[in-house]
Amino acid sequence: MTVGGHRPERLAEEIHHEISLMLAGELADPRVAAVISVTEVRLTPDMRTVRAYVQLSGDDAERETALKGLKAAAGFVRHELTERLRLRRSPEVLFVPDTSEEYGNKIDQLLKKVKEE
Repeated sequence: MTVGGHRPERLAEEIHHEISLMLAGELADPRVAAVISVTEVRLTPDMRTVRAYVQLSGDDAERETALKGLKAAAGFVRHELTERLRLRRSPEVLFVPDTSEEYGNKIDQLLKKVKEE
C-alpha cells in the first residue's frame, strides 16, 4: 500500500480529536450539555461521510435529546472540520450512538448467571 492509502485512517484520527474538542465545550446547544464521549470515528474510503460513534450518558430520554442536539449541530461540526483541517470537500457528519458497552455488560451478566447455575 502506498503512503496515500492510509489517509482516511489518519484523517479519521484528526476528525476524532477535533469532534472531541468541539463536544468538550464549543457547542452552545443545551441539549448537548450531557456527558458525551466520542468512542470511534469511521471515514468512508471516498472521504465523503464521517460516522462518529458517541457514548451518551443519562437515561433514555436524555440520550434521545442529546442525539437530537448532535444531529442539529452536524452542520456546524461539518463546517468547523472543513476549516480546521483544511479539507477541499466537507464530509457529511453522522452521529451514531455507541451501545457496545451496554451490550458487553449484558453479555457479562448473562455469563455470570449461567456460571452460577
